[in-house]
Amino acid sequence: MIALVAVAGCGSDDEPAAEATPSLVVSAAASLTDALTACSTQFDGAEVRLSFGGSDELAAQIRQGVKPDVYAAANTRLPQELADEGLLGDPVEFATNELVIAIPGDEREIERVQDLAEPGLNLVMGADTVPVGAYTLDVLGRLPSGTREKILANVRSKEPDVRGVVGKLTQGAADAGFVYVTDLTGDLTGIELPPDLQPTVAYGAGVVDGAGEPDLAQAYVDGLTDGPCADALREDGFGPPPAG
Repeated sequence: MIALVAVAGCGSDDEPAAEATPSLVVSAAASLTDALTACSTQFDGAEVRLSFGGSDELAAQIRQGVKPDVYAAANTRLPQELADEGLLGDPVEFATNELVIAIPGDEREIERVQDLAEPGLNLVMGADTVPVGAYTLDVLGRLPSGTREKILANVRSKEPDVRGVVGKLTQGAADAGFVYVTDLTGDLTGIELPPDLQPTVAYGAGVVDGAGEPDLAQAYVDGLTDGPCADALREDGFGPPPAG
């Protein structure tokens, strides 16, 4: 018995130790939750850990010294700002989206953006600094000032990300809100904006400076435009980045 134990012990010493799987941390806009959760399990070479939130909040964390490997935002402005500050590699535009008015259920009492100016209507939108809020302000800024002021007077809350807007609507806490078309659920009806009011909604991503796994991070970013994650984005309703 003792001899067998000794032999077994020697055998285990001769075996090479298994290498730990690298961990890749991806900080991404809340609107990317479903698509990136679906595709990241297929990423080769690392276990992907996803952290979702408002793009502005995630950018602020990077400025404060937090070091994810990849940053993906719901606009191109924040990644470019981080790149200009030396905190992010050259960002790439990897997806587009569409802003819509969302209402609970399928009642169509609200049919156009001007209807949001009706007195007593409860409106929810993203905070001014988060991309979905900035896109909303872009839309409202194209309206006559009187209509814009009446709509803003109906805003009851400004949420830290688009998922917060969706939550308020599905809970019945608001009559309408601005979300991305990819965030519409079975409980919400989307109302398209006319072309002259539709903002350009584009997503940008890059490798964080000082990332623990820079090569794997670059592979993940590349996969947002060509690979399982690019496929998942298209399946979730995101548009492709502009050609060229």
